Amino acid sequence: MNRELKLHVLNYLNSGTRYDGRRLDELREISVEVNPIKSAEGSARVKIGETEVIVGVKFEVAQPYPDKPGEGTISVNAELLPLSSPDFESGPPKIQAIELARVVDRGIRESKIIDMKKLCIKEGEKVWMFAIDICTINDAGNLLDAAGIGALIALQNARFPTLNKDGSIDYKNLTDNKLKLAKMPIPITVYKIGKHMLVDPIAEEETVYDARLTITTTEDGNICALQKGGDVPFKIDEISAMIDLAIKKSGEIRKKL
Repeated sequence: MNRELKLHVLNYLNSGTRYDGRRLDELREISVEVNPIKSAEGSARVKIGETEVIVGVKFEVAQPYPDKPGEGTISVNAELLPLSSPDFESGPPKIQAIELARVVDRGIRESKIIDMKKLCIKEGEKVWMFAIDICTINDAGNLLDAAGIGALIALQNARFPTLNKDGSIDYKNLTDNKLKLAKMPIPITVYKIGKHMLVDPIAEEETVYDARLTITTTEDGNICALQKGGDVPFKIDEISAMIDLAIKKSGEIRKKL
Protein backbone atom coordinates (compact mmCIF):
# COMPACT_ATOMS: atom_id res chain seq x y z
CA MET A 1 0.00 0.00 0.00
CA ASN A 2 1.18 3.51 -0.83
CA ARG A 3 1.35 5.17 2.62
CA GLU A 4 1.79 8.66 1.20
CA LEU A 5 -1.32 8.24 -0.93
CA LYS A 6 -3.29 6.96 2.06
CA LEU A 7 -2.26 9.96 4.16
CA HIS A 8 -3.27 12.24 1.31
CA VAL A 9 -6.67 10.53 1.00
CA LEU A 10 -7.18 10.67 4.78
CA ASN A 11 -6.40 14.40 4.83
CA TYR A 12 -9.24 14.94 2.39
CA LEU A 13 -11.61 12.65 4.30
CA ASN A 14 -10.79 14.33 7.60
CA SER A 15 -11.93 17.61 6.07
CA GLY A 16 -15.26 16.04 5.11
CA THR A 17 -14.65 15.85 1.37
CA ARG A 18 -12.92 13.68 -1.23
CA TYR A 19 -10.45 13.90 -4.09
CA ASP A 20 -13.18 14.76 -6.58
CA GLY A 21 -15.12 17.08 -4.26
CA ARG A 22 -17.93 14.66 -3.41
CA ARG A 23 -19.37 14.01 0.02
CA LEU A 24 -18.43 10.68 1.59
CA ASP A 25 -21.89 9.24 0.89
CA GLU A 26 -22.27 10.72 -2.59
CA LEU A 27 -22.39 8.56 -5.71
CA ARG A 28 -20.90 9.57 -9.04
CA GLU A 29 -23.15 10.02 -12.05
CA ILE A 30 -24.59 6.71 -13.29
CA SER A 31 -25.57 6.07 -16.91
CA VAL A 32 -26.91 2.92 -18.55
CA GLU A 33 -27.09 1.81 -22.17
CA VAL A 34 -29.43 -1.10 -22.84
CA ASN A 35 -28.53 -3.94 -25.24
CA PRO A 36 -25.31 -2.55 -26.79
CA ILE A 37 -24.25 -6.11 -27.74
CA LYS A 38 -26.41 -7.40 -30.57
CA SER A 39 -25.03 -10.95 -30.36
CA ALA A 40 -26.19 -11.37 -26.76
CA GLU A 41 -29.73 -12.15 -25.64
CA GLY A 42 -29.50 -9.24 -23.21
CA SER A 43 -26.77 -6.76 -22.37
CA ALA A 44 -25.98 -3.48 -20.67
CA ARG A 45 -23.22 -0.90 -20.60
CA VAL A 46 -22.94 0.80 -17.21
CA LYS A 47 -20.87 3.85 -16.39
CA ILE A 48 -20.32 5.10 -12.85
CA GLY A 49 -18.22 8.19 -13.25
CA GLU A 50 -15.31 7.06 -15.42
CA THR A 51 -15.74 3.41 -14.46
CA GLU A 52 -17.28 1.40 -17.29
CA VAL A 53 -18.36 -2.22 -17.66
CA ILE A 54 -20.27 -4.21 -20.26
CA VAL A 55 -22.39 -7.18 -19.20
CA GLY A 56 -23.94 -9.73 -21.53
CA VAL A 57 -26.44 -12.56 -20.98
CA LYS A 58 -26.32 -15.72 -23.08
CA PHE A 59 -28.82 -18.61 -22.98
CA GLU A 60 -27.89 -22.25 -23.46
CA VAL A 61 -29.69 -25.58 -23.12
CA ALA A 62 -28.02 -27.87 -20.60
CA GLN A 63 -28.60 -30.89 -18.42
CA PRO A 64 -29.88 -30.02 -14.95
CA TYR A 65 -27.94 -30.84 -11.81
CA PRO A 66 -28.91 -34.26 -10.42
CA ASP A 67 -30.15 -32.78 -7.14
CA LYS A 68 -32.29 -30.17 -8.97
CA PRO A 69 -33.69 -31.99 -12.03
CA GLY A 70 -36.45 -29.44 -12.60
CA GLU A 71 -34.48 -26.21 -12.24
CA GLY A 72 -32.37 -24.11 -14.60
CA THR A 73 -28.90 -22.89 -13.74
CA ILE A 74 -26.85 -19.72 -13.73
CA SER A 75 -23.16 -19.00 -14.20
CA VAL A 76 -21.28 -15.72 -13.88
CA ASN A 77 -17.86 -14.98 -15.35
CA ALA A 78 -15.78 -11.81 -15.16
CA GLU A 79 -12.93 -10.77 -17.42
CA LEU A 80 -10.71 -7.92 -16.29
CA LEU A 81 -9.41 -6.66 -19.62
CA PRO A 82 -5.82 -5.35 -19.50
CA LEU A 83 -6.91 -2.29 -21.50
CA SER A 84 -9.16 -1.25 -18.59
CA SER A 85 -6.38 -0.95 -16.00
CA PRO A 86 -2.58 -1.17 -15.85
CA ASP A 87 -3.05 -3.54 -12.88
CA PHE A 88 -4.86 -6.18 -14.97
CA GLU A 89 -2.97 -8.83 -16.92
CA SER A 90 -4.07 -11.29 -19.58
CA GLY A 91 -4.23 -14.97 -18.76
CA PRO A 92 -6.25 -17.14 -16.36
CA PRO A 93 -8.71 -15.33 -14.06
CA LYS A 94 -7.07 -13.73 -11.05
CA ILE A 95 -8.51 -13.51 -7.53
CA GLN A 96 -10.11 -10.12 -8.22
CA ALA A 97 -11.98 -11.45 -11.27
CA ILE A 98 -13.14 -14.52 -9.37
CA GLU A 99 -14.39 -12.40 -6.48
CA LEU A 100 -16.16 -9.97 -8.82
CA ALA A 101 -18.05 -12.84 -10.47
CA ARG A 102 -18.82 -14.42 -7.10
CA VAL A 103 -20.28 -11.22 -5.62
CA VAL A 104 -22.54 -10.68 -8.65
CA ASP A 105 -23.57 -14.34 -8.71
CA ARG A 106 -24.43 -14.35 -5.01
CA GLY A 107 -26.51 -11.19 -5.23
CA ILE A 108 -28.63 -12.63 -8.05
CA ARG A 109 -28.85 -16.19 -6.74
CA GLU A 110 -29.63 -15.38 -3.09
CA SER A 111 -32.18 -12.69 -3.93
CA LYS A 112 -34.17 -15.38 -5.80
CA ILE A 113 -35.23 -12.87 -8.43
CA ILE A 114 -35.63 -15.67 -10.99
CA ASP A 115 -37.83 -18.73 -10.55
CA MET A 116 -35.39 -21.41 -11.66
CA LYS A 117 -38.21 -23.94 -12.03
CA LYS A 118 -39.61 -21.92 -14.92
CA LEU A 119 -36.35 -22.54 -16.78
CA CYS A 120 -37.07 -26.26 -16.99
CA ILE A 121 -37.68 -27.60 -20.51
CA LYS A 122 -37.92 -31.31 -19.70
CA GLU A 123 -37.35 -32.40 -16.11
CA GLY A 124 -34.19 -34.39 -15.61
CA GLU A 125 -33.07 -33.84 -19.20
CA LYS A 126 -33.08 -30.25 -20.44
CA VAL A 127 -33.14 -26.85 -18.79
CA TRP A 128 -32.22 -23.33 -19.74
CA MET A 129 -28.92 -22.12 -18.39
CA PHE A 130 -28.07 -18.43 -18.58
CA ALA A 131 -24.50 -17.23 -18.46
CA ILE A 132 -23.64 -13.69 -17.36
CA ASP A 133 -20.36 -12.38 -18.76
CA ILE A 134 -18.80 -9.23 -17.30
CA CYS A 135 -16.10 -7.31 -19.17
CA THR A 136 -14.35 -4.28 -17.73
CA ILE A 137 -13.80 -1.37 -20.11
CA ASN A 138 -12.32 1.13 -17.67
CA ASP A 139 -11.53 0.64 -13.99
CA ALA A 140 -11.76 3.97 -12.20
CA GLY A 141 -13.02 2.41 -8.96
CA ASN A 142 -16.10 0.50 -7.78
CA LEU A 143 -16.25 -2.30 -10.35
CA LEU A 144 -18.25 -4.43 -7.91
CA ASP A 145 -21.29 -2.16 -7.92
CA ALA A 146 -21.04 -1.34 -11.63
CA ALA A 147 -20.96 -5.03 -12.54
CA GLY A 148 -23.89 -5.87 -10.25
CA ILE A 149 -26.03 -3.11 -11.74
CA GLY A 150 -25.01 -4.14 -15.26
CA ALA A 151 -25.98 -7.76 -14.62
CA LEU A 152 -29.41 -6.71 -13.33
CA ILE A 153 -30.13 -4.47 -16.34
CA ALA A 154 -28.93 -7.12 -18.79
CA LEU A 155 -31.17 -9.74 -17.16
CA GLN A 156 -34.17 -7.39 -17.22
CA ASN A 157 -33.84 -6.98 -20.97
CA ALA A 158 -32.78 -10.52 -21.92
CA ARG A 159 -35.06 -12.40 -24.34
CA PHE A 160 -35.12 -16.14 -24.83
CA PRO A 161 -33.89 -17.39 -28.22
CA THR A 162 -36.07 -19.67 -30.32
CA LEU A 163 -35.85 -23.34 -29.36
CA ASN A 164 -36.32 -25.56 -32.41
CA LYS A 165 -38.18 -28.86 -32.33
CA ASP A 166 -34.92 -30.80 -32.69
CA GLY A 167 -33.58 -29.14 -29.54
CA SER A 168 -31.22 -26.74 -31.30
CA ILE A 169 -31.24 -23.01 -30.54
CA ASP A 170 -31.87 -20.32 -33.13
CA TYR A 171 -29.98 -17.37 -31.71
CA LYS A 172 -30.83 -15.18 -34.70
CA ASN A 173 -34.53 -15.21 -33.82
CA LEU A 174 -35.26 -14.04 -30.30
CA THR A 175 -38.73 -14.52 -28.84
CA ASP A 176 -40.71 -11.92 -26.92
CA ASN A 177 -40.38 -14.08 -23.80
CA LYS A 178 -38.27 -12.41 -21.12
CA LEU A 179 -36.93 -13.48 -17.76
CA LYS A 180 -39.45 -12.37 -15.16
CA LEU A 181 -37.51 -10.76 -12.32
CA ALA A 182 -39.31 -10.68 -9.00
CA LYS A 183 -37.06 -8.07 -7.40
CA MET A 184 -34.30 -5.52 -8.08
CA PRO A 185 -31.25 -6.48 -6.01
CA ILE A 186 -28.75 -3.59 -6.01
CA PRO A 187 -25.23 -3.98 -4.60
CA ILE A 188 -23.66 -1.11 -2.67
CA THR A 189 -20.08 -1.48 -1.49
CA VAL A 190 -19.18 0.57 1.58
CA TYR A 191 -15.48 1.20 2.13
CA LYS A 192 -13.70 1.93 5.39
CA ILE A 193 -10.60 4.14 5.27
CA GLY A 194 -9.35 5.02 8.73
CA LYS A 195 -12.44 6.00 10.70
CA HIS A 196 -14.38 7.03 7.60
CA MET A 197 -17.10 5.14 5.69
CA LEU A 198 -17.67 6.02 2.03
CA VAL A 199 -19.35 4.70 -1.10
CA ASP A 200 -18.40 4.59 -4.78
CA PRO A 201 -14.64 5.13 -4.41
CA ILE A 202 -12.42 6.38 -7.18
CA ALA A 203 -9.32 4.31 -7.95
CA GLU A 204 -7.05 6.22 -5.55
CA GLU A 205 -9.44 5.67 -2.64
CA GLU A 206 -9.95 2.03 -3.55
CA THR A 207 -6.19 1.48 -3.51
CA VAL A 208 -5.83 2.45 0.17
CA TYR A 209 -9.01 1.11 1.81
CA ASP A 210 -8.77 -0.86 5.06
CA ALA A 211 -11.90 -2.97 4.58
CA ARG A 212 -15.08 -3.05 2.52
CA LEU A 213 -18.49 -4.65 2.68
CA THR A 214 -20.67 -5.27 -0.39
CA ILE A 215 -24.30 -5.27 0.67
CA THR A 216 -26.91 -6.41 -1.86
CA THR A 217 -30.45 -5.42 -0.91
CA THR A 218 -33.88 -5.53 -2.51
CA GLU A 219 -36.41 -2.70 -2.69
CA ASP A 220 -38.13 -3.91 0.49
CA GLY A 221 -34.88 -3.40 2.42
CA ASN A 222 -34.07 -7.09 2.78
CA ILE A 223 -30.40 -8.13 2.65
CA CYS A 224 -29.77 -10.95 0.20
CA ALA A 225 -25.97 -11.04 0.11
CA LEU A 226 -22.91 -9.79 2.00
CA GLN A 227 -19.27 -9.96 0.94
CA LYS A 228 -16.41 -8.57 3.01
CA GLY A 229 -13.01 -7.58 1.67
CA GLY A 230 -9.88 -6.33 3.40
CA ASP A 231 -8.12 -7.38 6.59
CA VAL A 232 -9.50 -4.86 9.10
CA PRO A 233 -12.51 -6.12 11.13
CA PHE A 234 -15.77 -4.22 11.54
CA LYS A 235 -17.55 -3.38 14.76
CA ILE A 236 -21.24 -4.24 15.11
CA ASP A 237 -22.28 -0.59 15.04
CA GLU A 238 -20.19 -0.03 11.91
CA ILE A 239 -21.94 -2.89 10.13
CA SER A 240 -25.33 -1.47 11.08
CA ALA A 241 -24.35 1.96 9.75
CA MET A 242 -23.05 0.41 6.52
CA ILE A 243 -26.29 -1.51 5.98
CA ASP A 244 -28.37 1.63 6.53
CA LEU A 245 -26.18 3.51 4.05
CA ALA A 246 -26.43 0.70 1.49
CA ILE A 247 -30.23 0.61 1.71
CA LYS A 248 -30.40 4.38 1.26
CA LYS A 249 -28.04 4.46 -1.73
CA SER A 250 -29.61 1.46 -3.45
CA GLY A 251 -32.93 3.31 -3.29
CA GLU A 252 -31.36 6.31 -5.01
CA ILE A 253 -30.02 4.07 -7.78
CA ARG A 254 -33.40 2.39 -8.34
CA LYS A 255 -35.02 5.79 -8.85
CA LYS A 256 -32.38 6.69 -11.45
CA LEU A 257 -32.75 3.38 -13.26
